[in-house]
Amino acid sequence: MTAFATLLRRPSRTAYISALAVVLGCLVLSVGFAVPAVTATPQPSAVSDSKAAVGKADARQLLAKKLEVRIEDVRPALIPGLYEVISGSDVLYASSDGRYVIQGDMYDVDRGENVTEQRLTSLRTGAMAELKAINDDQVITFGPKDARYTVTVFTDVDCAYCRKLHSQIADYNKLGIRVRYLFFPRTGPNTASWSKAEAVWCSANRQEALTRAKLGDALATPAKCSTPVAKTYHLAHELMLRGTPSIFTDKFEYISGYLAPQALLDRLKQHETDGRAAPGAVDKAVVDKTTGLAN
Repeated sequence: MTAFATLLRRPSRTAYISALAVVLGCLVLSVGFAVPAVTATPQPSAVSDSKAAVGKADARQLLAKKLEVRIEDVRPALIPGLYEVISGSDVLYASSDGRYVIQGDMYDVDRGENVTEQRLTSLRTGAMAELKAINDDQVITFGPKDARYTVTVFTDVDCAYCRKLHSQIADYNKLGIRVRYLFFPRTGPNTASWSKAEAVWCSANRQEALTRAKLGDALATPAKCSTPVAKTYHLAHELMLRGTPSIFTDKFEYISGYLAPQALLDRLKQHETDGRAAPGAVDKAVVDKTTGLAN
């Protein structure tokens, strides 16, 4: 297994950032980025279309072998000389020989758009229907039904910023924001986080149990029960979520990472005023170091 494949499979977002830092360091030290040029855009003819298809297949096989990760799609990126690679819930950018890989969001500064998030949004279409079908009996809710806003949050009991968000749950509720929690234990089945999620769900008082679990309290092992943990875990992967907390508005617009209560309210008001925000639009709140955080 390559070093990159090992980092990619780690659940921690810190590992992702570390991988990106290493790759960027290599790129900076390289002269002119040393990235081989990719094939020019094919002309609209049967012959050139055929060559393009073959070239794409070759690039896909080469990158899959080099990176040792499963690859769903490969296509030229907006940056000349790089390929966009879809691998699981990640959008990567790689040189054509797979030597250089960048893992992180790409922004179009002129347009004020998060290009990577736009791509992920286009890939979430099928799973969004399943998310919209989630009923209140499959979530743990904090806040009244008549709240002005409702958000659905994929959470991990052991995620630091999930705990931070939940520590302010009363503040969100006071601002008119109702929170519906779905479990996304990022370490996966047969792990401590997964067991905690199931223990919370099987508790007599799920709200109280979730609050205690996020405070780090050990929960008494309840009797086994049927839980939605596996379902929402797989849904999170189908939605290509890359961290927790992951937030969806009541119109199912995606917000990546933690937002403080007032910042989340401002974002929801912005969506309400402007209508549906463009997928992947850059919001200053997201890049502010005090908000827009995910673990």
